[in-house]
Amino acid sequence: MENTSRSQDPVSLLQQNRVLTEEIQRRVGQLAAINTVATTVSQSLDLDLTLNTSLDAVLSIVPVDAAGISLIDEAAGRLVLRAQRGWKYDFVTDPMSIPLDKGLSGQVIREDRLIVTGDLRGDQRLAVPAFTREKIKAQALVPMHARGRVVGILSVMHHLEYTFEPEQLDVLKAIADQIGVALDNARLFEETHRQETRLSAIIQSAADAIIVTNPAGEISLINPAAQHLLGLRADSTLGLPLEKATLPVEVLHKLHDVLHGSTTTTPSVLDVSLESGQVLAGVVSHLLPAGAPDQAQGTGGRVILLRDVSHLKQAEETRMQFIQNAAHDLRNPLGVTLSALVMLRDSLPMDDPTVAEIYDIAIDAMNRMQVLLDDLLELEHIQGRHNFETQRVDPRPILVSVYREMGPLFAAQEQTCVLEVPSRLPEVNLAVDWFRRAVGNYLSNANKYTQAGGQIKLRACVQGKELLIEVEDNGPGIPLDTQERLFDRFYRAFSSTHPRRGSGLGLAMVKSVAEAHGGRVYFSSKPGRGSTFGMALPLA
Repeated sequence: MENTSRSQDPVSLLQQNRVLTEEIQRRVGQLAAINTVATTVSQSLDLDLTLNTSLDAVLSIVPVDAAGISLIDEAAGRLVLRAQRGWKYDFVTDPMSIPLDKGLSGQVIREDRLIVTGDLRGDQRLAVPAFTREKIKAQALVPMHARGRVVGILSVMHHLEYTFEPEQLDVLKAIADQIGVALDNARLFEETHRQETRLSAIIQSAADAIIVTNPAGEISLINPAAQHLLGLRADSTLGLPLEKATLPVEVLHKLHDVLHGSTTTTPSVLDVSLESGQVLAGVVSHLLPAGAPDQAQGTGGRVILLRDVSHLKQAEETRMQFIQNAAHDLRNPLGVTLSALVMLRDSLPMDDPTVAEIYDIAIDAMNRMQVLLDDLLELEHIQGRHNFETQRVDPRPILVSVYREMGPLFAAQEQTCVLEVPSRLPEVNLAVDWFRRAVGNYLSNANKYTQAGGQIKLRACVQGKELLIEVEDNGPGIPLDTQERLFDRFYRAFSSTHPRRGSGLGLAMVKSVAEAHGGRVYFSSKPGRGSTFGMALPLA
């Protein structure tokens, strides 16, 4: 009796084994189906090919008549049919497009769940009445996911009455997500490829010379304009370190100074005069990671942009020569007129407010004209090296003296000026008077364009074989479209909050002084974040 209760009916055991075997086979079949789709759709990053391959894989696994894939167009706020298989009518050429909040598809997206329907005729949820021509009797709409969000809908349909088994729906959900990820990757690849193609076309057709280096300092890109302007050949230049490229010596020296002398990731401006007489202007920028903020550290690569501005320089020199000649011719009659006005003052009824106002306007205009002429002649003197005698001196006492002289100007604007100069600096060969004027111009410029109550710093430090003198402010910064011309003569950057002031010769004079000492000028500025103007001079 005990043995009988513990024994099992052989027929019952065989039946349980059969059921278990069938269940295992179903699960294996489901996994095989999912793996088939995953393998198939992951073999291509072409969006259209991935769409069509996905539908072929789905129809080979699920016994239905037709299938379609619709993708969400975020910009348009619509769901658009992108591919179809087994349909009676073409809804792709003139694509079926449905608002994201309408119809059965809108319900699938909104509720993020699979929806099964029967005969669609008379279904009030149908957003596209023309779809009834397909005479669908059974349909499953499955949301496709990628990166945690719905990116589209996989739909499978039958023209006869059909019941989707739970196992089939589970397989469809898994397949839909596999397709969703593959399609999202393909779409991202397609968009990236399109942007790269557009960028490449822009670079290749740009009139400016463009050179790009990688983090190792090797040239990774040169455009046709760079090949023409600098006499380079792409086949023999790409992959070379920048310093070994067959660039003009003057360009190499300037690039070396900029690349090894800059302490920030902000763009550096340079200009180069070639032995041939050509004049090049350019900008050297750091390559930043995609999406990184402006203040992020660069990847180590550089973008070098150069432009031939010889014709502009020639026109500027002609204009400058004319203005300087005019300044010489005007100086004497201007002095006579000013003296006459001063002498005339005693003969005028100055107690009359109108007369006094007119007199003050005339005197003020003559004084401003005198300052302009003095600036012009001063610039001519420095460019011609008149009275330019250097001596080996310690620059610190000079910087301290200029800083103290400018104190009343900062106090009048309630600005704070901080002196950051080490107690000991190496000696430099300086034309002291010209150096004082250059530093004073930098400080005066900061005083003019920094708001009341702002902060200004005058600092000095040694970097490599150069003495760096920098004036930093927390003013409004300089618009990007004006930065390239800041050191041009007579150029004044416009600001809506700070009207143009001065003659536009101050920065040009600083540049001439620095170059006369064998040095260079540089600056960095971002609108709304202040500016830093610097002067690099060789150590004695």
